[in-house]
Amino acid sequence: MTGGHMKAVVLDRTGPPDVLHVREVPVPVPATGEALIRVHAFGLNRSELHFRQGLAESGFLPRIPGIEATGTIASAPGTDLIEGTQVMTMMGGMGRAFDGGYAEYVLVPVQQVIPFRSDLPWEQLGAVPEMLQTAYGSLAVGLDVQPGQSLLIRGGTSSIGLALAVLAKRQGLTVLSTTRRPEARAQLEQVGVDHVLIDDGDIAAQLRRLQPAGVDSAVELVGVNTLKDTLRAVRAGGTVCFTGMLSDQWTIDSFYPMDWLPNGVRLTAYSGEAADLPAHVLQSFLDDVATGNAVIPLGTVYGIDGITDAHRDMEAGRVGGKGVVLL
Repeated sequence: MTGGHMKAVVLDRTGPPDVLHVREVPVPVPATGEALIRVHAFGLNRSELHFRQGLAESGFLPRIPGIEATGTIASAPGTDLIEGTQVMTMMGGMGRAFDGGYAEYVLVPVQQVIPFRSDLPWEQLGAVPEMLQTAYGSLAVGLDVQPGQSLLIRGGTSSIGLALAVLAKRQGLTVLSTTRRPEARAQLEQVGVDHVLIDDGDIAAQLRRLQPAGVDSAVELVGVNTLKDTLRAVRAGGTVCFTGMLSDQWTIDSFYPMDWLPNGVRLTAYSGEAADLPAHVLQSFLDDVATGNAVIPLGTVYGIDGITDAHRDMEAGRVGGKGVVLL
C-alpha cells in the first residue's frame, strides 16, 4: 500500500496525557530496505510515558510515539517479506528518531522486523514484542540463568516482571517476586511465582529467611532506590541485572562500589533491540501460549481514541499487566 491517510497519535509538545492527539496523517511510503507494517495492535511502555513527559534524553518533536508494533506487512520493496506476513517490530529508534507504532501504519528498517505465525488474538500478540524481548534478554544476556537456579524479580507485577516469571518457570527456575500490594499475590501466583514477597523496603531480610544464602540471580525493575537492597538478596557469585526503572529513579548519587556491592555479587544491565529477540524464541513462546503452556500477562486493552486514558492509567499503575492498544 502507498499513499492515502491513516489515523495516528501525534505528540507536538511534552506534558500531561492530553498533549497526545489523534490525527489523520499521510501513510508513509517505503523505500527499498524498509517495511511498511499495517499495525493491528501496539503495546504501551513506560519509556513512551517518559518521552511524553519530556524526561527522555533522545527524540524529536513532533513525533508519532511508540517503541513497538505488531501487525502484517503492507509493503516491503526489495525484500522477501510478502504482503500479509505477520510481524513484530520494536526499538531501533522507533517513536524517537523516527515515527513509531502509535498509528495504523508504521515504517521501519527491514532489519528490525521479526516474522511469526500465530492464530492468537491481536490484542495478545500486541502485548508481546518489547515485553518478551526485555524479559528474554534479561535472563539470557543479563543473567545467563541455568535450570534449577533461583531468581528474584523486584517489581513483579509490572508487565516485564510478569513475563520474567513466565519465562523463568519455562526454564525450570524457582521464582521469588515482589509486590507492594498484598492483593496482587494471586496475580503473581497465577503466572507461576513460587514465593510472593510483599515489598516493605527490606526484601533482602525477607528473602534470606527463605533462602539464607541468597538467590542465584535477580532482575531489578523498580530502580536505583531499591537496587542496594536487591543486591543484598543475592548470594556471593550471583548476579543482579538492572533492567527497569518503574520508580523513575535512574541514577545513583555518590555511587561508592565498595558500599553498594556485596562481596562477590555481580551487577549487570540489559536494554535490547529487535535483533536481540531470536525469531525461534518468539515463535516458541507464541506456540506455548497457544497450547496453554505459557501465558501472556495482558492488562487493559484500549482503542486508539483512548490513548490519553491509557497514559493516565499507566501513570496511576492501573493497567494491570501489559497495556495494549487494539486497532
